[in-house]
Amino acid sequence: MSAEPFLPTPPPAARFGVWLIGARGSVATTAITGCAAVAAGLHPPTGMVTETADFADCGLPPLSSLVFGGHDTVDCPLPKRAEHLAAGGVLPHGLPTAVHAELLAADREIRPGGPPPGATTGPGSAGDGGAGAAGAAGVEGSGSVRSQGAGSAGAEAAGPVRTQDDWIEVFAADIRDFVRRNDLAGAVVVNVASTEPAPAGGALPPSSLYAAAALRADCPYVNFTPSAGLHHPALAEAAEAAGLPHAGRDGKTGQTLLRSVLGPMFRQRALAVRAWSGTNLLGGGDGAALADPAAAAAKNGGKERVLADTLGAAPEGEVHIDDVPSLGDWKTAWDHVAFDGFLGSRMILQTVWQGCDSALAAPLVLDLARLTLRARQKGITGPLRELGFYFKDPVGDGPAALAEQYADLLTLAARLRDDAGGPDGPDGGDGGDGGGGGGGVRDRRGPHGRPDPQGGPDQHGSEVRR
Repeated sequence: MSAEPFLPTPPPAARFGVWLIGARGSVATTAITGCAAVAAGLHPPTGMVTETADFADCGLPPLSSLVFGGHDTVDCPLPKRAEHLAAGGVLPHGLPTAVHAELLAADREIRPGGPPPGATTGPGSAGDGGAGAAGAAGVEGSGSVRSQGAGSAGAEAAGPVRTQDDWIEVFAADIRDFVRRNDLAGAVVVNVASTEPAPAGGALPPSSLYAAAALRADCPYVNFTPSAGLHHPALAEAAEAAGLPHAGRDGKTGQTLLRSVLGPMFRQRALAVRAWSGTNLLGGGDGAALADPAAAAAKNGGKERVLADTLGAAPEGEVHIDDVPSLGDWKTAWDHVAFDGFLGSRMILQTVWQGCDSALAAPLVLDLARLTLRARQKGITGPLRELGFYFKDPVGDGPAALAEQYADLLTLAARLRDDAGGPDGPDGGDGGDGGGGGGGVRDRRGPHGRPDPQGGPDQHGSEVRR
């Protein structure tokens, strides 16, 4: 009797982490639910740019390889949150039940966030900006936070006093533990929390504490919100020294997306825009957060900036945001554009955008996570200005018109392909196996797939580690 031929066990497919700040919010819940649904073939990947033909061979992590976790200050379980979204029409009826196991697995990976609501923050320094910051996001502030409730993992039940550096280290430890326990080939931190007011004083706001923790945990960072995050001046040196790709800020999902198309149209047709005013009606968590005038001002900055950038000058008019709780997760955006045509003929364009922000944002969050993870594998560092396609206020000095931003995105896609050279090029061992935008990655270069740090900026502005 002949022996059975020996068949070696194939290596396990690499898995990648997506650590969400605001992990129990509407956007995060929709992204986690949608990823599970698309990976299982229950729904098509509508709205996911990375699932189109232009990105088919970019070696992006498959959706089935993504593992979710995160921080949040609320404790509503993800399955219950998903059921609430389904009841409101955001998610298809029955989908939360179909992907209950995936939601439960992600919920087990969520850790308490902070500083919690009601915390008091001391004035103090935001960071030393020197060796401490350069050491992979060592932001050592003298400002302290006194918790009024449960803090992050390992916090006392009430009243502990923590410095900014304490919070950063707790958050970073949570992320490192997530990567270690799940044996991940890499992880990216994505901020999808509610909008903060612009920071005042020296203390780092919560969004910047999370961003500093991402750097300290050696993870790329994406800011999908208008909050400070990694843009805080105290983190500039730390971000540069960390040598990690990062992107942001403020996801472009509706009104500003339309403005980035219409603004160039008016300019290219030589039509003189006299005024451009807009109103947003929204409910849910975003509506409540943006009822704060300071938070609304932070949000509106990007909406108005895109007009100045695409038209060449800022027209008259403002953007208003009104909280309408009865709308839930749905939004209505009105724009009124007054412009002059030939021989001074006065005309008006009015638009109405009605949509669900969570359903518009979730596929973009998945896109950004995959693109940033792949950029890390390819050794790309620094601000990813080619991802400006996704943001109202993108990093770098890229274009503001959507068509030009998409051309930049395709340039990045070309850099991410295996035959584009770089650390994970044709000799780097990364032979994507197809599916979900290019397949998994076989070559795991250390805990994050990161090559040895060397090299400088390439012709596209971001640095490439050789």
